[in-house]
Amino acid sequence: MELSDLDADQALLALSGVTLLIFTSEGCSSCRWARARLPGMNLSCDRIAWVDAERNGGLIQRYEVFRLPALFVVRDGLFFGALKAPMAESELNQGIQACLSHDAEELP
Repeated sequence: MELSDLDADQALLALSGVTLLIFTSEGCSSCRWARARLPGMNLSCDRIAWVDAERNGGLIQRYEVFRLPALFVVRDGLFFGALKAPMAESELNQGIQACLSHDAEELP
């Protein structure tokens, strides 16, 4: 799923379950790796939503993205924060569960 400044809020509020929101850029080698490999991993989320950081400056500012790729966890329209974990299946799943154990906030 691809999201943009125009549709991200509406989509994230409407989606049920866990969404892994990932900001990437074509010029970032780690981002290209993530786009190629993460969809094939068995992650503890219902979907991955991608945001092109180069084309969506509003979301970049609101989510305070400083490094790419940047990962965030959203469940049932609520924000559970940034996911900081190595790009390996088990570590990402542990990170998702850790994020979901925190108090939820409104989307940025």
